[in-house]
Amino acid sequence: MSTQEDSNNNKDNTDSLIQDIQRKITDAFDVFDQESNKTVDVREVGTIIRSLNCCPSEAELHDMLAEIEEEEPTGYIRFEKFLPMMTKVLMERRYKPSPEDQILKAFQVLDTDMKGYLTVEELTKYMTEEGEPFTQEELEEMLSLDAGPDKSTIMYKEYASAMAVEET
Repeated sequence: MSTQEDSNNNKDNTDSLIQDIQRKITDAFDVFDQESNKTVDVREVGTIIRSLNCCPSEAELHDMLAEIEEEEPTGYIRFEKFLPMMTKVLMERRYKPSPEDQILKAFQVLDTDMKGYLTVEELTKYMTEEGEPFTQEELEEMLSLDAGPDKSTIMYKEYASAMAVEET
């Protein structure tokens, strides 16, 4: 195969990847485009981004919104600004979710007695009082995943497995 053919194949593969990513972004955006006018409520953008297996922190999400918001904020984000920004983020594989072993290590750091579980009270305290605090809704969603048999403990080994996102 000539260098020219290699170059064309790489370009075709990249073009195909970009088309696939843009289709996924469009599909995710359209779910939240209530009026079918290529805009979404700015408060929904984090959900859209996370539905694409992209996990920015709240500060990173704020920066992303600042990049695509209108100069005079309207409360809505336009698709034509969202698509190029999100395509770039996904192509660069930024804000990837944590793999299972990293999630497990994070739980083990919190489990100072190495019991293999955290109580719901411990987890609630850590998630709402440390670092970037969870909202009540985020906390309830997290706790709904899996509590132990008595519903007062989180067996975090299984939990980390359920939280991990497999690469596609």
